Amino acid sequence: MKLSEIKNHLNNLEQITFMLPNGELVPTHFHVTEVGKITKHFIDCGGTVRNEEVANFQLWNADDYNHRLHPEKLSNIIGLSEKVLGLEDLEIEVEYQAETIGKFGLDFDGKNFLLTTKQTDCLAKENCGIPAEKPKRKLAEINDEPCCSPDGNCC
Repeated sequence: MKLSEIKNHLNNLEQITFMLPNGELVPTHFHVTEVGKITKHFIDCGGTVRNEEVANFQLWNADDYNHRLHPEKLSNIIGLSEKVLGLEDLEIEVEYQAETIGKFGLDFDGKNFLLTTKQTDCLAKENCGIPAEKPKRKLAEINDEPCCSPDGNCC
């Protein structure tokens, strides 16, 4: 989800809820303690230099159980961050404390903001000897083709 998308969703909400990938909700008294831009300048295992930028939100819980972050307040925080930090319409990454700080993507289901899992990946598979993924075919497509004929798929 990009910054423009979260701002649009916030305009239509009365309350903000975040749901973890396991279906649990982030406690309603969460704080957004940071909105920032993270720039990652790196070289992949194939020798390609890369730059990535994301907008970063950090969620945090304290013992102030009566705290509620309202949609217009988060919109104001995002607006200030865009102005002061020069944030563009970047993809959002969310940090949230579990056993350690977890990094999540962000989606929306019409009611809740969904913290989505992120995965590591090799960006230079061709240089690492990792075979390209073969396209998957439906079994029904294969069965419709004649087998053991001059135009068949088995010989």
